[in-house]
Amino acid sequence: MPVRVILTDIEGTTSSISFVKDVLFPYATQNLAAYVRVHIMDDFVQAQLQATLDILIEEGITHLTTANTEALIQALLNWIAEDRKVTPLKALQGRIWENGYRHEDYQAHVYPDAVAQLQHWHQENLPIYIYSSGSVEAQKLFFEFSQYGNLLPLFSGHFDTLIGAKINADSYRTISTQLAAVHAAAPAEILFLSDVEAELDAARDAGMQTCWLIRDGELPEQPAHRAVRSFDDIQPELL
Repeated sequence: MPVRVILTDIEGTTSSISFVKDVLFPYATQNLAAYVRVHIMDDFVQAQLQATLDILIEEGITHLTTANTEALIQALLNWIAEDRKVTPLKALQGRIWENGYRHEDYQAHVYPDAVAQLQHWHQENLPIYIYSSGSVEAQKLFFEFSQYGNLLPLFSGHFDTLIGAKINADSYRTISTQLAAVHAAAPAEILFLSDVEAELDAARDAGMQTCWLIRDGELPEQPAHRAVRSFDDIQPELL
């Protein structure tokens, strides 16, 4: 089936997992408490603290309020340590990472093969979208401040966990509906790229084509999805 739209993950797919794990996460850990305290009166920070509290209440922690700032900060820091894909944490991380990017504390890592292929697809007028557990704001910063310069113009749009969890087929059905409205693309004309098998399973269940990026380790003898080492090996049939 020809491909009308590319939908891609970031971490482990276009970019190194180690950059997120060894650079971005520690930066957020080091700066989150100070950021929340300094910006405690901002509507944005208050909204994320309320969302954090809502999640804690759902998990049975009912003795806190938004006035318990330090306890909520600690909950957020615990979620970073646990690598929880929690929307208010991702939103706050995005703001903290923005400070780091704009102060040139780091540049986002992108694999050179991903850059070359993304540029090629863009030149071929193939729409490219991101679906990542990081917030849309964090995604945009990531590609605006990459080691290859501003790559943001290569992308037609972004999705994050506000759509739904990346291992749920309904999330990909929702994305498909939105992309169909813009590009008249059926689910089978959308190619999803990821390094996580469970995400690929969910996308396939929603009717999408899939491609599994396995940059390290052995390729499975009989992979459940088309498996490749790099973007150089992805050659979708285009309309």
